[in-house]
Amino acid sequence: MFRLDLLAAKRILITGGGTGLGKGMAARFLELGATVYVCGRREEVLKQTTSELASNGPIHALACDVRNLDAVESMIDKIWKDGRLDILVNNAAGNFIARTEDLSPRAFESVIGIVLMGTLHCTMACGRRWLKSGHRGTVLSISATYAPVGSAFVVPSAVSKAGVEALTRSLAVEWGNRGIRMNAIAPGPIPTQGAFSRVVPLPQLETAALDRNPLHRFGTIEELANLAAFLVSDGSGYINGEVIRMDGGEFLQGAGEFSNLGRILKEEDWQALKPRKRSS
Repeated sequence: MFRLDLLAAKRILITGGGTGLGKGMAARFLELGATVYVCGRREEVLKQTTSELASNGPIHALACDVRNLDAVESMIDKIWKDGRLDILVNNAAGNFIARTEDLSPRAFESVIGIVLMGTLHCTMACGRRWLKSGHRGTVLSISATYAPVGSAFVVPSAVSKAGVEALTRSLAVEWGNRGIRMNAIAPGPIPTQGAFSRVVPLPQLETAALDRNPLHRFGTIEELANLAAFLVSDGSGYINGEVIRMDGGEFLQGAGEFSNLGRILKEEDWQALKPRKRSS
């Protein structure tokens, strides 16, 4: 479907690139000729990913918590010493199902810090360098189908993803005439290790998700990675400021991906899902 040199000579940073969607995109970008940098908070996971994907092409790992602006700036400086990035993929995320009244301020801060502020930190760090040097750049962010309308029971994520989409559309206009494109993908449910279990933690939720999808299936990491490859390639050069929904038609069947949980889950289910306090 794609030329194997589609992303040749492109240098790409993927946040949250050690697992799940980020790892899948890294693998696909490498196959298409890119040099890839992946970052995340867990150094061991990053090492394992780079080891697995090293045979596909040049891949580098940098431990970084995108919530920390100084850490992001330091990471980007390290990358720029090797050469300027061409593409940033804002993929780092955090999400879980909970009744909003059960959430602590820290729970909100954690998700907003990763999803919204992490995206802002990385986008500005790359954007300022691109603008200063006159280098063309592309930013692709991973949003969610519920970002435009909100969704019950994932409020911190809904707030954050809405901000990511607003950032994408705003900077597409502000930076477009200076050679920087901004786009996003809003994927429906895609099974991944770890993240998927936090938003579809019970068998009845998985059944409900399949039942409301016109295609009656979940998306795949490969499908997401192929769409991402197209959107960061020069072949999509006239697409700017768009959020591409990739959900099999689920959104058209009913807004608010998690809003029906109030009809599905019983009190004992909510107690089982209630966020546990973690020792710092």
